[in-house]
Amino acid sequence: MLKEIKEGFLFTLVTLVLFGAVYPLLVWGVGSILFPRQSEGSFIRKADGTLQGSGLAGQNFTRPEYFHGRPSAVDYNAASTGGSNYGPSNPDHLAAVQQRAAAIVEREGLSLHEIPSELVTASGGGLDPHISPAAALIQVERVARERGVAVELVRELVEAHTDGPTLGFLGQPRVNVLELNLALDEAETQ
Repeated sequence: MLKEIKEGFLFTLVTLVLFGAVYPLLVWGVGSILFPRQSEGSFIRKADGTLQGSGLAGQNFTRPEYFHGRPSAVDYNAASTGGSNYGPSNPDHLAAVQQRAAAIVEREGLSLHEIPSELVTASGGGLDPHISPAAALIQVERVARERGVAVELVRELVEAHTDGPTLGFLGQPRVNVLELNLALDEAETQ
């Protein structure tokens, strides 16, 4: 019986070291070498090294001189991600969508049917950092006007910060709102 206990203890110890230390360190090491930016959280920094956020988590931009991202059901709290779990016919969801749409119509001077859905509906995770190029383009005139810069400059920045589908065919083109807003700040200081 003592032999079986010893074997069980050794097996537990070996698997603990192997799967609790060696394997995680190996995966971390390979990730750090092959994907250094992603393995450290996809942090976005200013030219001076100041941390601005992560390219994986949306932020709440409300000032008129910035592009606005997708609404968040968790108020952009990365410690508490998640959706609202409201169905499309839920009265609370419909009221929130109508309120957001009315604000966009007033802010951007658009008609209701011109508003992309991602600007009025929260994502499932609550922290979506991207919007579609169409959602960015409808904000170009407002951002240019508020910053006192040419519309073409802002439009060029949107195009420069539009990423195509992953691997050329997975997903849709998208614009990272944080990266675009930082590029606007950088262009303004030059």
